[in-house]
Amino acid sequence: MRIYAGCDHAGLDLKLKVIAAFPQIEWKDLGTHEISSVDYPDFANLVCAEIVGTETENKKNDIQDSLSGPALGLLICGSGQGMAIRANRHPQVRAALCWNEDVAALSREHNNANILCLGARFISPDLAIKMLQKFLSTPFAGGRHQQRVGKL
Repeated sequence: MRIYAGCDHAGLDLKLKVIAAFPQIEWKDLGTHEISSVDYPDFANLVCAEIVGTETENKKNDIQDSLSGPALGLLICGSGQGMAIRANRHPQVRAALCWNEDVAALSREHNNANILCLGARFISPDLAIKMLQKFLSTPFAGGRHQQRVGKL
């Protein structure tokens, strides 16, 4: 499994802790890698370009999501809100700002979210790790939710 990760300066420490907690995952860390002030939309754009590119390539090659798995991302800034706003402007991106494990699970189960957004100033590393675990282990329920997600 590969996860595309991005953060701004406020999210750097949390991103590094989350990545370290999941060594079994193939991470593609798209930055930032420094604590100097940066603009979060730049890093949201990088992660979204990977998500959209992977989704497009899978469809072009007729690879089913059930076989290849969805392209997933992690975006972290101070509140998580800026990353979520920017990410959701990209087609095929369903970024979910989450604040607990239940919301992280429901974002996958009901909304088929493909990017988890976290607010580093409001979430402990332990909670972030638990939320990512829920996000990754919860499948999309489909069914009645598929039509709704299709309207997004």
